[in-house]
Formats: sequence, C-alpha cells, structure tokens
Amino acid sequence: MRYAVLGTGMVGRTLAAKLVASGYEVTVGTREVADTLARETADAMGNPPYRQWQQQNPQVGLASFADAAAGAQVVVAALSGTGALAALRAAGAANLAGKTLIDVSNPLDFSAGFPPRLDPVDTDSLGERIQREFPEAKVVKTLNTVTAAVMVDPARVPGAHSIFVSGEDALAKQTVRALLEEFGWPAEEIVDLGGIESARGTEMYLRLWLTMMGAFGTADFNIHVQRAR
Repeated sequence: MRYAVLGTGMVGRTLAAKLVASGYEVTVGTREVADTLARETADAMGNPPYRQWQQQNPQVGLASFADAAAGAQVVVAALSGTGALAALRAAGAANLAGKTLIDVSNPLDFSAGFPPRLDPVDTDSLGERIQREFPEAKVVKTLNTVTAAVMVDPARVPGAHSIFVSGEDALAKQTVRALLEEFGWPAEEIVDLGGIESARGTEMYLRLWLTMMGAFGTADFNIHVQRAR
C-alpha cells in the first residue's frame, strides 16, 4: 500500500514514520519541495527543520502535494485547519478521486492568538468541507482527538480509551479501522460515529482537549467512552 501524507509538521512526520515502520511506502507532500528542504529554522510550532527529520527517516519520500497524492493509494491530510483546503486543491481533485482520504486535521485558527478559535464550528466541519469540495474522495475523519504520539501508540496512555471515525463510505472506514488496529487501537475502542457530519462533534471537542492539556500540563491523555452493557 502506498500512502501520501500531506503536511510536514509533527503530525505528518509522526504518521509517516509509523507507516514506514509498518512496511508501507510513504511520500510526504509539501507545497514547495525546495523550500521545505532549504528551511533552517524551526516552524511555527517549534518543530526542527524538516531536512533534519528526513535525514533520520530516509525511507520517507518528499514530493509536491500533487505528485505525492498522484502516486498514493491512500492519502492522509495532516494539515493545519486554515491551510487544509488550499493544500488539497494543490494536490488536485483528480489525484484524490476514488481514494480513501484520511483527515486528521482540526479547524484551529490561531490568527487571534491562543487559545485558537474554531472555524468552521457547530453548523459545519472541516471534514464536511473537504468532502463537499472533493466529492469523489472517500473522506474519513479520525485521530484528530489525540496528540500525534498517541495517534500511533495508544498504549502511551495506560488503560482503555477510545478513538472515533466519521465518514460516508463504508469500505473506506473499514480501511481506516484496519489501519487504526495496526497502530494498536483495540477494535472495541474504535467508535464509528456515522457520516461525515459527525465530524462536527470531534472537531468541537478540541476546545475541551486544549483546556485539559493546559490543566494536565501534558498532551499524553485521552478519553474513554464507557457504555452500558
């Protein structure tokens, strides 16, 4: 299976490294390859230059958004909320058509500082906007409720805890569920919320998540959905 991970931030790097370790062929997509490799300073989130990370992960390819998506069977959108749609447009609708598009992004807008506001919120979601703009892609929202390290190593948080999937295509959700299980998520803790509209709930949870991160002083946590038996 060939994956394109669109986004060079910590989430994209973490997912790309895990996918390669799991035996998949992975290409990271970026807007300008030369600019990404030339950057010598940390990014806005404090991550070291991508070039340093790639030297430690030589099996991961790097290409433009369009080239990465064109060569992939599954595309992962690990993008900033404000830049996600523009990046996917650069990837190209034709390169996304018919493919599972795993959306792990959140609609966080930091333009007014911290804490960020959500845009869209309540009556729409980033997941829905992506699906509307790329109707031939099979969008599945998942992993956006945990930090990057927990995405690929749920055992980092002791005990039982849950992850969510939202999307319209049943086969695409099966593909994503299988990948989540490979990452270590127990099948019984993968909660299918229904169609892509349900992504509104997981995206709005981010305000609570950020509040809890501040209270706990760490991002290594998650929630568990306890249901009546």
